[in-house]
Amino acid sequence: MRLKRGLSLAQYLATVFAILRKDLAVEWRSRQLLAAMLIFTLLVILIFNFALELDARVRSEVSAGVLWATFAFAGTLGLNRSMAVEKEGKALDGLLLAPVDRSAVYFGKAFANLFFMLVVAVLILPMYAILYNVNLWHSGFLLVVLLGSWGYSAIGTLLATMAIQARSRELLLPVLLFPLLIPVFVTAVRASSFFLQGLELTYIWPSLNLLIAYGLIMPALGYMFFDFIVEE
Repeated sequence: MRLKRGLSLAQYLATVFAILRKDLAVEWRSRQLLAAMLIFTLLVILIFNFALELDARVRSEVSAGVLWATFAFAGTLGLNRSMAVEKEGKALDGLLLAPVDRSAVYFGKAFANLFFMLVVAVLILPMYAILYNVNLWHSGFLLVVLLGSWGYSAIGTLLATMAIQARSRELLLPVLLFPLLIPVFVTAVRASSFFLQGLELTYIWPSLNLLIAYGLIMPALGYMFFDFIVEE
């Protein structure tokens, strides 16, 4: 199978993995991105826990909304930091000059952002479950976290690349990102809430289908338009 620039699928995947490995290595040395995301999410969860004195029933109903609001803001923090690292020392220019398909750079960055979000989720969910006395260890709920995080990372990486050249990129990225994330977050909150309430899969499938569709469409857009975006 041949892709852009005549690369084989194996070469393309090797490039994606190289970008992913590079981002993980950079974060392992600095630990700034994950630390910032974890501290932020912990603060948000603690604030919600002590500010909203809710009974057990209401807490179980608002859990999904609180979690996804936390993921949304923490993810934006992570996206800004991940692209700021590329801008420092013109590292992104070096990546774009490499003789590889530029969409592979996009997927490598998207998978790295997905990894960071999932690490934060794995560390935060147990504490959230304890504080809110909610059982979050449901396979369906974890699937929603994975699908929602992937949709977020796919579109977030693309828009973070657009905003990286702006002076006020920390302000511009949320303005661009959140309107496009409304479908994924609304459906993720609904699906998460339905799973936590133990509803039948019949009620949940429409939301899951939307998450899956979003998770396929946004990477396809990134594959098609990333090359044009970085040229601007």
